[in-house]
Amino acid sequence: MNTRDEARRPIATTIPENNIQLYTIVTPQMHFHIPYPPSQVGYWSPVTSTLNWCEEDYYATPYAAEIVNALTNVLFLYLGIKGIRSCRKNGHDSIFQVAFLGYLLRPSMIANQQLSGVIDPMQLVDELSMIYTTCLMCYATFSFSRSRTQCYILGSGLLSLSIFITLYYHYIQDPVFHQVAYGVLTAIVVFRSMWVMEVTLRPSLRRLRNQNKPNFSGQTLTINGETVNERDIRILKSMWVMVAYGLSTFLGGFAIWNLDNEYCSNLRTWRRELGLPWGILLEGHGWWHLLTGIGAYMYITWGIWLRHCLNGRQDDYRLHWPRLYNAADIVRVQDTSKPSTPEGYAEKLN
Repeated sequence: MNTRDEARRPIATTIPENNIQLYTIVTPQMHFHIPYPPSQVGYWSPVTSTLNWCEEDYYATPYAAEIVNALTNVLFLYLGIKGIRSCRKNGHDSIFQVAFLGYLLRPSMIANQQLSGVIDPMQLVDELSMIYTTCLMCYATFSFSRSRTQCYILGSGLLSLSIFITLYYHYIQDPVFHQVAYGVLTAIVVFRSMWVMEVTLRPSLRRLRNQNKPNFSGQTLTINGETVNERDIRILKSMWVMVAYGLSTFLGGFAIWNLDNEYCSNLRTWRRELGLPWGILLEGHGWWHLLTGIGAYMYITWGIWLRHCLNGRQDDYRLHWPRLYNAADIVRVQDTSKPSTPEGYAEKLN
């Protein structure tokens, strides 16, 4: 066999793990690649965080431990700034602007440039900002139409919960506690929002909710040639698409993150076989950042639209989301044919 034939022969690598033989096939014709450089002595050493992800430390630069993890957080910066600008431009409730500020905290460039999770205080900023943003969304979800006293109690309770999670997590240094707390809070807020969305916009559920109220007539209003029921069903379908897209990207990122942790040794071997830049595609924690960042942004945007619907402003705002790869936005419609009411169109039927 000559040298050219030898170069074309696939390379099979056997990686023994759990008594399973895993094979990777790499042919030189498939791609141009640069070998991964060796790890360097990091500027931010020693490592003090409780977590060290599967990406190898300091192979690209001594100033960033995990360069892919740091760079993928740029998506949080872009979407966070976009969300804040949208809130200011379109007159969304201030609680959502605060939520986007919390979203923006996560990829603090200082934290990610310095360590990307290698110094313990920076790790806390990175992880606990997820808890704080979820608590803000929890307040936005449960505070609507509540009295000032009830909102104060709710806000104080969520603030106390955030402080408790922060202090306890810092004390026990157990990432599982953070993950469980974040998962429980997120599930509560998402399922509550789904319920509110259905009973507010689905005509049959709205009718059941309102039929025992005084002066309920059951009549259907028509706006711009479209009945209120038709309009709300159309909005409901769009919202469910947003929910499905946001949940699938978020859960997909969570699944990749778990696979990244479980098969880290295999992934590191495969990345070094593929070389740069192709090995970057196997950086699971980078995909976690991208997918969960999109999912979290979609959730906040969905919450903004739902709040306008609760305020009866369905005709004042619309969803701008031309393609799946575009960032969704809730924009104000300049010319509206019907003034909004704080109680909402559903309540006006009573």
